[in-house]
Amino acid sequence: MTNEAAVTKFLSDYYAAFSTLNIQAILPYFHEPALLVGPLGVIPLPTPAALVPVFSPVMENLRQRQYGKSELKLQQLKLLSATSALAVGVAIRLKTDGEELERAGVTYLMHKTENGWKFAVFVLHDADEVARS
Repeated sequence: MTNEAAVTKFLSDYYAAFSTLNIQAILPYFHEPALLVGPLGVIPLPTPAALVPVFSPVMENLRQRQYGKSELKLQQLKLLSATSALAVGVAIRLKTDGEELERAGVTYLMHKTENGWKFAVFVLHDADEVARS
């Protein structure tokens, strides 16, 4: 499998794991350490367990709003080296009935480890900015 195919599979697998709304299912996708950049600023994530207080409230909020699953509309995937890749896209969250719940722009910087690809930097931003690029 090429690195590009492996990164695409990694992203697809992450979205499937996130769609379960099981916080433990997404922890293996994050590098130690990692950074989350979003509306609340820059949050250092020294271990995947540091994601629990950040993502658990998000997942609970989604459960309360009839969340069904997330899909990634990938706009750009660029291999930067044999061990780093950049992905830019829009995360589309859908309700259980298939109606769109919300969108978020996402940019991921991933690092390839001996255990496969991991998120090193996870950036949440305006989805409209991705559409314009």
